[in-house]
Amino acid sequence: MKKTKAITQASLIAALYVALTYLANLLGLASGAIQIRFSEALTVLPLFTAAAIPGLTLGCLLANLLTGCALWDVIFGTLATLLGALGTRYLSKKSKWLAPIFPILANTLIVPFVLTYVYGLTDAMWYLFLTVAVGEVLSCGVLGIPLAGAIEKSKLFK
Repeated sequence: MKKTKAITQASLIAALYVALTYLANLLGLASGAIQIRFSEALTVLPLFTAAAIPGLTLGCLLANLLTGCALWDVIFGTLATLLGALGTRYLSKKSKWLAPIFPILANTLIVPFVLTYVYGLTDAMWYLFLTVAVGEVLSCGVLGIPLAGAIEKSKLFK
Protein backbone atom coordinates (compact mmCIF):
# COMPACT_ATOMS: atom_id res chain seq x y z
CA MET A 1 0.00 0.00 0.00
CA LYS A 2 2.82 2.44 0.85
CA LYS A 3 4.52 1.82 -2.48
CA THR A 4 1.28 2.38 -4.40
CA LYS A 5 0.65 5.59 -2.48
CA ALA A 6 4.17 6.88 -3.22
CA ILE A 7 3.89 6.05 -6.94
CA THR A 8 0.49 7.75 -7.09
CA GLN A 9 1.77 10.86 -5.31
CA ALA A 10 4.85 11.05 -7.55
CA SER A 11 2.72 10.65 -10.67
CA LEU A 12 0.25 13.33 -9.62
CA ILE A 13 3.05 15.73 -8.73
CA ALA A 14 4.72 15.10 -12.10
CA ALA A 15 1.45 15.70 -13.95
CA LEU A 16 0.76 18.88 -12.00
CA TYR A 17 4.30 20.11 -12.67
CA VAL A 18 3.82 19.57 -16.41
CA ALA A 19 0.40 21.27 -16.42
CA LEU A 20 1.65 24.30 -14.49
CA THR A 21 4.71 24.59 -16.74
CA TYR A 22 2.44 24.49 -19.78
CA LEU A 23 0.39 27.33 -18.28
CA ALA A 24 3.53 29.41 -17.68
CA ASN A 25 4.70 28.53 -21.20
CA LEU A 26 1.42 29.75 -22.70
CA LEU A 27 1.95 33.05 -20.89
CA GLY A 28 5.56 33.26 -22.12
CA LEU A 29 7.01 32.82 -18.64
CA ALA A 30 8.47 29.29 -18.71
CA SER A 31 11.76 29.92 -20.51
CA GLY A 32 14.29 32.58 -21.41
CA ALA A 33 16.32 34.97 -19.30
CA ILE A 34 13.32 35.77 -17.10
CA GLN A 35 11.43 32.66 -16.01
CA ILE A 36 8.53 32.36 -13.63
CA ARG A 37 7.40 28.77 -13.69
CA PHE A 38 4.35 28.29 -11.51
CA SER A 39 5.39 24.64 -11.31
CA GLU A 40 8.45 25.62 -9.28
CA ALA A 41 6.13 26.40 -6.36
CA LEU A 42 5.76 22.62 -6.09
CA THR A 43 9.41 22.35 -5.04
CA VAL A 44 8.17 22.71 -1.44
CA LEU A 45 6.45 19.31 -1.67
CA PRO A 46 9.49 17.28 -0.53
CA LEU A 47 8.82 18.84 2.88
CA PHE A 48 5.78 16.58 3.08
CA THR A 49 6.62 13.46 1.08
CA ALA A 50 9.71 11.82 -0.35
CA ALA A 51 7.57 10.88 -3.37
CA ALA A 52 7.84 14.52 -4.45
CA ILE A 53 11.50 14.00 -5.38
CA PRO A 54 10.87 11.62 -8.31
CA GLY A 55 7.60 13.45 -9.04
CA LEU A 56 9.26 16.82 -9.46
CA THR A 57 12.18 15.34 -11.37
CA LEU A 58 9.96 13.44 -13.80
CA GLY A 59 7.64 16.43 -14.11
CA CYS A 60 10.53 18.74 -15.00
CA LEU A 61 11.95 16.23 -17.47
CA LEU A 62 8.60 15.82 -19.21
CA ALA A 63 7.78 19.54 -19.14
CA ASN A 64 11.14 20.42 -20.67
CA LEU A 65 10.78 17.74 -23.35
CA LEU A 66 7.19 18.66 -24.16
CA THR A 67 7.81 22.41 -24.35
CA GLY A 68 10.64 21.95 -26.83
CA CYS A 69 13.70 22.61 -24.71
CA ALA A 70 17.11 21.71 -26.09
CA LEU A 71 18.61 18.39 -24.94
CA TRP A 72 21.18 20.00 -22.62
CA ASP A 73 18.45 22.13 -21.08
CA VAL A 74 16.36 19.01 -20.49
CA ILE A 75 19.33 17.33 -18.81
CA PHE A 76 20.65 20.21 -16.71
CA GLY A 77 17.25 21.72 -15.94
CA THR A 78 16.09 18.35 -14.65
CA LEU A 79 19.31 17.99 -12.66
CA ALA A 80 18.70 21.40 -11.05
CA THR A 81 15.19 20.32 -10.08
CA LEU A 82 16.45 17.02 -8.66
CA LEU A 83 19.13 18.77 -6.59
CA GLY A 84 16.59 21.32 -5.36
CA ALA A 85 14.14 18.59 -4.36
CA LEU A 86 16.82 16.62 -2.53
CA GLY A 87 17.87 19.75 -0.67
CA THR A 88 14.31 20.56 0.27
CA ARG A 89 13.80 17.04 1.60
CA TYR A 90 17.00 17.39 3.61
CA LEU A 91 15.60 20.56 5.18
CA SER A 92 12.18 18.99 5.78
CA LYS A 93 12.82 18.59 9.48
CA LYS A 94 14.04 22.17 9.88
CA SER A 95 11.53 24.74 8.65
CA LYS A 96 9.17 25.36 5.74
CA TRP A 97 10.73 28.80 5.46
CA LEU A 98 13.99 27.20 4.33
CA ALA A 99 12.33 24.94 1.76
CA PRO A 100 12.86 27.20 -1.28
CA ILE A 101 16.58 27.72 -0.66
CA PHE A 102 17.91 24.65 -2.48
CA PRO A 103 15.67 24.96 -5.56
CA ILE A 104 16.52 28.67 -5.82
CA LEU A 105 20.25 27.98 -5.49
CA ALA A 106 20.31 24.97 -7.82
CA ASN A 107 18.47 26.80 -10.59
CA THR A 108 20.35 30.07 -10.09
CA LEU A 109 23.69 28.29 -10.37
CA ILE A 110 22.83 25.96 -13.29
CA VAL A 111 20.26 27.66 -15.56
CA PRO A 112 22.32 30.75 -16.52
CA PHE A 113 25.00 28.47 -17.97
CA VAL A 114 22.34 26.61 -19.96
CA LEU A 115 20.92 29.89 -21.24
CA THR A 116 24.37 31.06 -22.31
CA TYR A 117 25.93 27.91 -23.74
CA VAL A 118 22.85 26.09 -25.06
CA TYR A 119 20.66 28.95 -26.23
CA GLY A 120 23.39 31.50 -26.94
CA LEU A 121 21.94 34.27 -24.81
CA THR A 122 24.54 37.00 -24.95
CA ASP A 123 23.36 38.81 -21.84
CA ALA A 124 26.01 39.30 -19.20
CA MET A 125 26.27 36.22 -16.99
CA TRP A 126 25.61 38.30 -13.84
CA TYR A 127 22.36 39.51 -15.41
CA LEU A 128 21.27 35.91 -16.07
CA PHE A 129 22.14 34.89 -12.51
CA LEU A 130 20.04 37.81 -11.27
CA THR A 131 17.02 37.18 -13.52
CA VAL A 132 16.95 33.44 -12.83
CA ALA A 133 17.31 34.09 -9.10
CA VAL A 134 14.43 36.59 -9.12
CA GLY A 135 12.21 34.18 -11.06
CA GLU A 136 13.02 31.36 -8.65
CA VAL A 137 12.43 33.53 -5.59
CA LEU A 138 9.02 34.45 -6.99
CA SER A 139 8.16 30.87 -8.01
CA CYS A 140 9.63 28.90 -5.11
CA GLY A 141 9.40 31.48 -2.36
CA VAL A 142 6.49 33.82 -3.01
CA LEU A 143 4.28 31.04 -4.42
CA GLY A 144 5.84 28.02 -2.69
CA ILE A 145 5.82 29.11 0.94
CA PRO A 146 2.07 29.91 0.99
CA LEU A 147 1.50 26.58 -0.76
CA ALA A 148 3.48 24.83 1.99
CA GLY A 149 1.44 26.64 4.62
CA ALA A 150 -1.83 25.62 2.99
CA ILE A 151 -0.70 22.00 2.70
CA GLU A 152 0.43 22.01 6.32
CA LYS A 153 -2.96 23.30 7.48
CA SER A 154 -4.91 20.89 5.28
CA LYS A 155 -2.84 17.88 6.38
CA LEU A 156 -2.98 16.75 2.75
CA PHE A 157 0.03 14.47 3.06
CA LYS A 158 -0.76 12.99 6.49
